[in-house]
Amino acid sequence: MGRVINTDGPGKTRNQHMRTMAEILRHLSKKPTIDDEAKDMVAQLVYCLRGVYETVEHSAQVWENRDYWMKAEEFRQNWRWAFQLLGDVEHLVREDEWNNLPSIMAALFQHVGSIKVAKFTRSADTWAGAYEKLRAEKAS
Repeated sequence: MGRVINTDGPGKTRNQHMRTMAEILRHLSKKPTIDDEAKDMVAQLVYCLRGVYETVEHSAQVWENRDYWMKAEEFRQNWRWAFQLLGDVEHLVREDEWNNLPSIMAALFQHVGSIKVAKFTRSADTWAGAYEKLRAEKAS
């Protein structure tokens, strides 16, 4: 029996979330108004940022388990922007402060702008219903 190799590690998952955010930002930049689909897209950004944060923590824990404390802290520091923007985007959605969206989009674009999107691979199903799902979390 051969070795089992997990190809879905935290790095791959993090890259998938980053790619999704890059595509969503490009779609959002073409929207003239904040409609229901735009709200779903922004809510999906919250879920992507949560996913990025979780993978960063997982990777940092692996470094710490190997006693690479400095490496783990440096890694967390390099990705701290994701946690900070997560709070900003989530606050925007929960408090309906849509006038802050352009500045948050600009801040996010600084981190995902280098991702080349030659072809959109994420469908609208990716973010469909994300706004209502996020709003329901607040009620529970």
